[in-house]
Amino acid sequence: MLAALGLFAVLDANSKLLSGGYPVAQVLVIRQLVMLALLLGARALRPGLGGSLGTAHPWLHLLRAAAMMGSGIGFFMALREIPMAEGYLVYFTAPFLTMAMAALLLGEMPPRAVWLWSAVGFLGVLVAMAPGLQSGGPLRAYAYAMLGTISYATVLTINRKLRQEAGVARLILWSALPGVLVLAPFAWTGWVPPAGLDWAALAANGVFAGTSTICLALAFRYANAARLAPLEFSALVWAVGLDAAIWGTWPTPATLLGASIVVGACIMSQRALKT
Repeated sequence: MLAALGLFAVLDANSKLLSGGYPVAQVLVIRQLVMLALLLGARALRPGLGGSLGTAHPWLHLLRAAAMMGSGIGFFMALREIPMAEGYLVYFTAPFLTMAMAALLLGEMPPRAVWLWSAVGFLGVLVAMAPGLQSGGPLRAYAYAMLGTISYATVLTINRKLRQEAGVARLILWSALPGVLVLAPFAWTGWVPPAGLDWAALAANGVFAGTSTICLALAFRYANAARLAPLEFSALVWAVGLDAAIWGTWPTPATLLGASIVVGACIMSQRALKT
């Protein structure tokens, strides 16, 4: 789970760098084509690697692919306008959304105290967002971040539902191929010829996305949503570090206060789970 989160953060930072010059559909299609190429190349060298490509749950996989597209589009569009740390503050509601979805859809019901601390966590996000919204900040960017977060929580919940399916090859195929089919027409009409090393950066997204997808799916085979979801907060270290290293941006006091409230709420929800 921690490896997946680190890879997702690097993926988001790379996408943020690319977002100024390339449309979202083009970036996502190249990412997914690279994932497919790596999968098919690996299976050509070692037939059957990663298990079967077929599934008994095609509609769940298609829903998961749609949610992954929503997550990719949401965070790509959000991070065009706001620092990673601010976007991740909205994303930090994902653990609570995941626990709620797991309770409603999978019957993994956490104690009532967890719901209370979830409400406190959402309050922390509002504290962090308030200064920007009061000054006429990019409400649209926060809305995109929320779209990405809801979509991401949906992916985590479906991962848990599909945990009995052995092998990871089908996860890559069923994640990437529907995205290519849906987004390719939009990528074609708005295509911007990549320059120089941008090809390498665009292709790297496929490596980051494919590896993180596998790590995430494996994590949810061995632990439930309530136990894994709070590890999401480790992404704050990545977000702050990458913001500072690449863009020279440090979190505002409101962002730090909101993050403290959210992380504190997460810790208390974990204590509630252990009682």
